[in-house]
Amino acid sequence: MLKNNVTLVGNMGSDAKITQFENGAKVARFTFATDKNFRNEEGKVKKDTEWHRLFAWGSMAEIIENYGDKGKPLTIQGRLVNRTYVNKTGTPRKVTEIEVRNILLMNGNI
Repeated sequence: MLKNNVTLVGNMGSDAKITQFENGAKVARFTFATDKNFRNEEGKVKKDTEWHRLFAWGSMAEIIENYGDKGKPLTIQGRLVNRTYVNKTGTPRKVTEIEVRNILLMNGNI
């Protein structure tokens, strides 16, 4: 049973930034947008967009590098990862990201 599993259906919010390491390994980092439609107080349908930070290693990074462009519709399966880093001013920051484990390429817009 998977206890840390996330599925997102949405669009790439940015072109991926690809980093290749000396050992040949690659990581792709990109933003991902998911939308939720709802009715406001006046009954009009509105769209709320949520932004997510994603990263992919190895073959998943290569798929993103070759087929993923800003706006590309995808279904992503992965897991939540929490990490802490120190920014340029020396302040510790916490971030939650999604590690991509599986990708489903889709046609059209979502």
